[in-house]
Amino acid sequence: MLVVAGWLRVDPAAREEYLAGCTAVVEQARAAQGCLDFTLGADLVDAGRINVYERWQDESDLLAFRGSGPSDDQQVAIVDASVSRYEISSEGPA
Repeated sequence: MLVVAGWLRVDPAAREEYLAGCTAVVEQARAAQGCLDFTLGADLVDAGRINVYERWQDESDLLAFRGSGPSDDQQVAIVDASVSRYEISSEGPA
């Protein structure tokens, strides 16, 4: 299993518009083969931060979904980012 997690930074005044523009991407990801969870959300304390969380069955499913990445408009809006991929060898209740 793979987890992709981190954050994106956008202009605080543009965050809600950015997230609204991601609705179709979230819907597509959740419908994609191998997607176990996919969410983008506004951070509760940082007005310019968007939290990223994805869970995939395996790398081939993740790569098949990724394609070309964010649209040009989305890419331009991102002023900073820190997103990493984690390979999970086991899981259990928290």
